[in-house]
Amino acid sequence: MAAIEGVGGGEKKRVVVVGGEVLRARLWRKPFKNIAMSKEYFEVPWASLRSLVEPSFAERSVINHTEYLQNARLVISPAINVTESEVLTAQGDPIAYDYLVIATGHVDTGALARSEKLSLYHAEYEKIKSSNSILIVGGGPTGVELAGEVAVDFPDKKVTLVHRGSRLLEFIGRKAGRKALEWLTSKKVEVILGQSVNLNSVSDGVYQTSGGETITADCYFNCTGKPMGSMWLKDTVLKNSLDIHGRLMVDANLRVKGHKNVFGIGDITDIPEIKQGYLAQRHATVAAKNLKLLMTGGDEQKMAVYKPGWQLAIVSLGRNEAVAQVFFVTLIGCFPGMIKSKDLFVGKTRKQLGLKPNLL
Repeated sequence: MAAIEGVGGGEKKRVVVVGGEVLRARLWRKPFKNIAMSKEYFEVPWASLRSLVEPSFAERSVINHTEYLQNARLVISPAINVTESEVLTAQGDPIAYDYLVIATGHVDTGALARSEKLSLYHAEYEKIKSSNSILIVGGGPTGVELAGEVAVDFPDKKVTLVHRGSRLLEFIGRKAGRKALEWLTSKKVEVILGQSVNLNSVSDGVYQTSGGETITADCYFNCTGKPMGSMWLKDTVLKNSLDIHGRLMVDANLRVKGHKNVFGIGDITDIPEIKQGYLAQRHATVAAKNLKLLMTGGDEQKMAVYKPGWQLAIVSLGRNEAVAQVFFVTLIGCFPGMIKSKDLFVGKTRKQLGLKPNLL
């Protein structure tokens, strides 16, 4: 969570952002006072799987908040409650706001410190490196991308991917899922569809699927998705602004319905579009514009309007290839891979935070 004071209409306006580091970078271009965070660093989320097979990659994608927020006092504590005028942290600190932005996406219970996160990636890399066989549970974008990363960097490993759905990448078209399946199969990844795995019942590296199959693996990765990061809002003043799926209902200006001074951005919103990182960045751009307008006493009628993104998704398949869906067109191979897979937009994101794309 983060807080900033800015001058608007002759008086200071306090903006509190819960989650949403890219939004913070767009807002904070001058010194400010206090910031509260749930952890000490920001991680480029779509780069995490590369860091499992190349730990040094995380040196660029895991960024301490102090690198791009240089004049702040950081308080490491997640938000646990929202009132009409304050956000309460787990440490018991109330942070007053005039404007609030909720951008908590999905639940992340990982490491609190950057050094701890980097050590975790090194440990996971060693686990993969020392294993002969690897089980991946989940055939969404996370599971498919991880299978691709391992298959390309460790072609001698036996990789098995189990997905309870009837096809891979169910969030986009069937053709994309079929092409991803064909690519994985060509890399000798065994894909089992229509079954699940009970990860709580494992004996000596032997896993049982719901279909009665037995899988032997030295290690596993659960890629079935993270819970929506809105559970904590159900007992707050925003509880009536959540839909039946736990998403925040927002209007065309990205303001939470029923609250003129509260915005929602990212995966947590009910905007009818594919939930992708680049769209969350577009949300941040619109929300930042509207906040700056309101903080300077601007006319609400001039607020920026967010238009749901068109259907574009790129799923990396190792370092050089990817499968992409643009509207109803599906592409696979090096061309979509050139767009995303090589650097995974890490350099671009670092520039958005005001940092050098590379460490050197």
